Amino acid sequence: MGVSAVVFDLDYTLAVPERERQLLLDEATAAAGAPAFSRAEYLDAHRRNLTNETRAPIFADLLAAYDTEASPTVLASAYREAIERALVPVPGAESLVRDLRRRYRVGLLTDGPVVAQRDKLDVLGWDDLFDAAVVTGALPAGKPDERAFRAVLDHLGVEGKSAVYVGDDADTDIHGAKDAGLRAVHVLGRERKACPRADAVVARDSLGADLPGVLARLG
Repeated sequence: MGVSAVVFDLDYTLAVPERERQLLLDEATAAAGAPAFSRAEYLDAHRRNLTNETRAPIFADLLAAYDTEASPTVLASAYREAIERALVPVPGAESLVRDLRRRYRVGLLTDGPVVAQRDKLDVLGWDDLFDAAVVTGALPAGKPDERAFRAVLDHLGVEGKSAVYVGDDADTDIHGAKDAGLRAVHVLGRERKACPRADAVVARDSLGADLPGVLARLG
């Protein structure tokens, strides 16, 4: 089956923070007068709150374990602003997507609260970069749930068997895409190991140069 659509993950696939997420989280909790949380604690709460408008429910979940008057809403805003200041595109990402749109339908499927993820696209100047951009905060379920992948396929008007998902996380991106009937390309940073279920593997630093050839081979 040929490839008619390519769907990207956003965070750590097409864009990365220039500074460690733990440092950004520490800055946000200090600014909001909140207890400090580890990155692992935050990610656990994030996974439990994938379908929300903002990060406030994530931080409400975390703050519930503490005797504090810190506001989840203020903390969510502080963290969003810290990430936005640090966020940069992967080299060549924008031109890659624009070039791919000449041949494929190109979508985005990103986990997270609607406001946070849409603001990232705005900061990057990518509001109109994709044929369809779906944020799981507006869906009944996030990745790796099949419904998340089905939502972006429906927006693009394609079947899973003709689509390729490109993402960095083995559990949510690669296993999720494969279970939903898509092919999958695993994007590897220095800290990642290739998922054996991936149809192909690409280094994040060479994504723009290597992905078109990978898609041509898969097609």
